[in-house]
Amino acid sequence: MSLELLAKQGRDRIYGGLAAIDSSRLRQMRDPAIRTCFSRFDEADFRLEYVARIHGIEFINDAAARSVNATWYALQRIGGRIIWIAFGGDNQSDYRRLQTLALRKVSMLICVGSDNRQLHEVFQHAVPTIIDVENIGAAVHAACYSGITDATVLFSPATRHGLSDETAGLLFRHEVNEL
Repeated sequence: MSLELLAKQGRDRIYGGLAAIDSSRLRQMRDPAIRTCFSRFDEADFRLEYVARIHGIEFINDAAARSVNATWYALQRIGGRIIWIAFGGDNQSDYRRLQTLALRKVSMLICVGSDNRQLHEVFQHAVPTIIDVENIGAAVHAACYSGITDATVLFSPATRHGLSDETAGLLFRHEVNEL
């Protein structure tokens, strides 16, 4: 494959291809413990999982994104307008790294939890609408009935929030399917 043809494939395909190359090389490692750790990458659940399209709004479940880096990747990959559902209450995370992407892509930020001050402080000038909700169900309803059409709802917590990836991912999927 020529370099020009590779470049025409798009950023997502290039990243995916490079990850596949790295993955295949890592699986050839001689140390079985290290090899086992890296072999689990293909099994990641709730990582940019398409859930449904309702009223022109696409719902993406990224419950496994429990860090700012993982959420940065998700925001980077999604094209178009985004309604982002994140968890608050983590004063250890440096959300400022997401400001530039939020300014360009996020139309609404829905903060789940009781202490969302840090999210408000960081994104108050980057995101036009920021609201607080108590739980994932309320977040899904707020996103669906926000009046923002042709958007993608991205559930990407950006922090460790007390729920397991599986619990949060299943809750989000259930709430979307109940709409």
